[in-house]
Amino acid sequence: MRGNIAQLMQQAQKMQENLQRAQEELAQLEVTGSAGGGMVSVTLTGRMECRGVKIDPSVLSDAEMTEDLVVAAINDAVNKVNAESQSRMSGATAGMPIPPGMKIPGLF
Repeated sequence: MRGNIAQLMQQAQKMQENLQRAQEELAQLEVTGSAGGGMVSVTLTGRMECRGVKIDPSVLSDAEMTEDLVVAAINDAVNKVNAESQSRMSGATAGMPIPPGMKIPGLF
C-alpha cells in the first residue's frame, strides 16, 4: 500500500511539473484568428491578451460589418487558444488517472 501511495505522489509531482511547463509554454503562445477571408485578424496570447488587430481598409466603410468581423475574429482566436490549451494540458496530465473532462483549478 505504501508503495502505491509513494508512486502516486511521484506521478502527481511529475504531473505538476508538466502542467507548469505547459502553462509557461502557453504564456508564450500567440495565435491569430481571422474573419471575412482574412479582412480582419486578431492576435491573442495563450493568456488571452490581445497583441494586435488588423483590419483591411475596404471594410471600414461599413461599421456594422466591421464590428461583426472583429467579433468573429476574436472568437476564432479564443477558440484556437482554448483548443491549444486543452491539448497541451491533456498532454501534461498523461499517465495520471484524471477523469475525462475534469478541470484542474487555475489551469483551464
